[in-house]
Amino acid sequence: MRLCQPGWRLPVGAAAVLLALLGPPAPCRAQPVQAGLAAAAVPIELAISGRVEQPRTLALADLQALPPVVVEVTYATARGPQAATYTGALLWSLLTAAAPVDEPGRNTHLRHTLLAHGKDGYAVAVAIGELDPHMEGKQVIVAYAQDGKPLPSLRLVVPGDSHAGRSVRDLVSIEVR
Repeated sequence: MRLCQPGWRLPVGAAAVLLALLGPPAPCRAQPVQAGLAAAAVPIELAISGRVEQPRTLALADLQALPPVVVEVTYATARGPQAATYTGALLWSLLTAAAPVDEPGRNTHLRHTLLAHGKDGYAVAVAIGELDPHMEGKQVIVAYAQDGKPLPSLRLVVPGDSHAGRSVRDLVSIEVR
C-alpha cells in the first residue's frame, strides 16, 4: 500500500490500526517522470491497413524521417478557445505509400474513407477527398510534436475542425475502406 500519495491523509485511529496490522510503511520514493516520446515504455507505432496494396506498420522514426509538416489549429473547448502548433507527417503521404486499392470506374478513389483509431477505441472518419491535393488538399497530419515538444503518443490532427472532434489522441491505426 502506498501511503505517501500527495494530499492523502489517514485519521489518527486508522493510521494506528494500519501500523499495527502492516508494520511501518516503506519510505516514499519519488517516481521518475517520463516525458516525451523517447521515454515511452511501449514503442510508438501506427498501422495502416484495409483496402491497400501495401499494409504497413510505421515506427516513430519512420514518421520523423518524412518531411515534417507544421499546422496551426484553433478549436473550441469547454474552457474557451485553444490554439496549438503540431508537427508531423502528412497523412496523404502515408496513404499514397500504402497504395489504396480502387474499384474499377471513374473517380472511384473518392469512395475511400479512412477510419482513424485511438488506443482507447475512439475512432473517426476522414474522406479521402479531404486529403487529395486535387480536391480539398487539407493538411491532415499524424502529429508527433505539439508546440515544439514531443507528444507522449501519436495524434491525428485535422485542421479546420472547430471542436477538434476528429483529433485522435493515442492514434494506433488507420484503416482504409
